[in-house]
Amino acid sequence: MPRARPEKIVRQTAAAPQEQGSGCLSDFTIVPLAVIFISALLASFAWKTNPSPVDLPLVTSTSISPIFRIEILHWADSISKWAAASQLDPNLVATIMQIESCGDPRARSSAGAMGLFQVMPFHFYAVDDPYNPDTNAARGLAYLARSFETGGGNTRLAMAGYNGGIGLIGRAEWSWPAETKRYVQYGAPIYEDARNGSSSSTALNEWYIKYGVSLCRQAHQRLGLP
Repeated sequence: MPRARPEKIVRQTAAAPQEQGSGCLSDFTIVPLAVIFISALLASFAWKTNPSPVDLPLVTSTSISPIFRIEILHWADSISKWAAASQLDPNLVATIMQIESCGDPRARSSAGAMGLFQVMPFHFYAVDDPYNPDTNAARGLAYLARSFETGGGNTRLAMAGYNGGIGLIGRAEWSWPAETKRYVQYGAPIYEDARNGSSSSTALNEWYIKYGVSLCRQAHQRLGLP
């Protein structure tokens, strides 16, 4: 669940190039230099507007894996929509929902986290309905995308940041809280199984047996699934 309070991210823009002085160069020298200057400027612009996969969450699929439990598959179309809006892999989004709520839109933790993505109250606006699936996804996945970016595209760090707060990403893994270590222990291999096209996930099955039975039973009933 996203714990840290949201912060604004300010992006810097490149300064406009200064005008060249006339100097004492001949016309024959100025023309090729101008061509080189314009080419370099265009190359710089292209570099800035086409970031590497590490700069933004990498979308590797448009649908979610069948390894997830039926309660998560119930939200498949919505997950794809939310993931696209957040520039996240839908299988990563599904993994987070699996562990956080098992698809129960009314889930609430003892710490006060709410909804499908177990978002803490201070991430919502006063007019928000925290249990509205679209609203809950927008707030939760915005934090996940920030965590992913802060972690340099590393999904383990993104999950740790989502669970324990983005400030955790800069700390050594041995110092993470036990809950966060457990979160990543199951979340990372579940996501890898989903992303790699596996037909089942040992990590997901183990998580379900140890931690997910009552959570998923509650979600199953809430969703009115057969």
